[in-house]
Amino acid sequence: MASELGTLAQQTADRLAEQHVGVVVAAVAEDVVEIRGAGRTGADHSRAPGPGTLFEIGSVTKPFTALALARLASAGTVGLDEPLGDLLPDGTAVPSRDGRQISLQHLATHTSGLPRLPRGMLLQALLRPSKPDPYADCTAEALLSGLARTRLGAAPGKRFRYSNLGAGLLGLALARRAGTEYETLITREICAPLGMTDTVVTVDDTRSGRSAQGHGRRGRPAAPWHLADLAGAGGLWSTATDLVAFVRAQLDGGPPGLAEAIRLSRAVEHRTSPFAWVHLGWMAHRLHPRQGAHLQIWHNGGTGGFASFVGFDPEKRLAVIVLGNTQRPVDGPAFDLLRTLQAERTARPD
Repeated sequence: MASELGTLAQQTADRLAEQHVGVVVAAVAEDVVEIRGAGRTGADHSRAPGPGTLFEIGSVTKPFTALALARLASAGTVGLDEPLGDLLPDGTAVPSRDGRQISLQHLATHTSGLPRLPRGMLLQALLRPSKPDPYADCTAEALLSGLARTRLGAAPGKRFRYSNLGAGLLGLALARRAGTEYETLITREICAPLGMTDTVVTVDDTRSGRSAQGHGRRGRPAAPWHLADLAGAGGLWSTATDLVAFVRAQLDGGPPGLAEAIRLSRAVEHRTSPFAWVHLGWMAHRLHPRQGAHLQIWHNGGTGGFASFVGFDPEKRLAVIVLGNTQRPVDGPAFDLLRTLQAERTARPD
């Protein structure tokens, strides 16, 4: 089983490396884990990526933010239905619509009605499409000032509308309630219990030598992104080793303190179609019966120089993680590998 899994992971890594500078692929099947790399990670193209190479994971940060919400909700520190305004500084103006306030659950399921980006960022992107660090000015002051002038596109809870702004505000609000900063909150509530030592917002000197260099779509080196106080939307760096620990907790339940939070995060559902829905922090769908009707829970991510994917099937205890240091998405080959593992697991007798 291990050799077969390793072969499939390496084939996917090699396939991706043809269009990416460097990539790491992890495949998980029950208790077997195989991690394979291909290509190069350094600015000088001299190093091969591996299990301990750090990548920007972009929006794969969002499941961490949502799990922190579930963790604090399980402990009674916050309520899923608690209004966002209750966690922000006194006097902060939070938009509402049709008499409905934005709750923490709305933020974690992208049903808040908030736009995708903070106020002013869309115009900024149009005027400066090549800005190397587009979220660097998203301080708490700027976010909350813009929030007061933001109109909701729908009543909270009514419609799915993907929002980096909403996820970032959730991270900011949870950190305020916990009396700490976002990175410390994620370390304390998620990473420490799971033994994840390389999932961070700030890459310090001890880790910089293992950090991949990001690249744009054409392979040119790209500067890292700094999301300031919007970090909960996509500010984390991580490694394949750490993300395997994260996804194994999703498959196995994790330690007692996290197990309840994981159950809660997946108990919440907002349907987006008959076959697709969103949990706290995760997208989910069930494949057509002709494709095996398999369950896939996932999230992808992308920054100016990196792409990422984490997907799993809790019913068959399978998972796929792909990290690339090029802006090109990795979703297609990642989903292909996950479907292959699901099909082979179905075909294999118990």
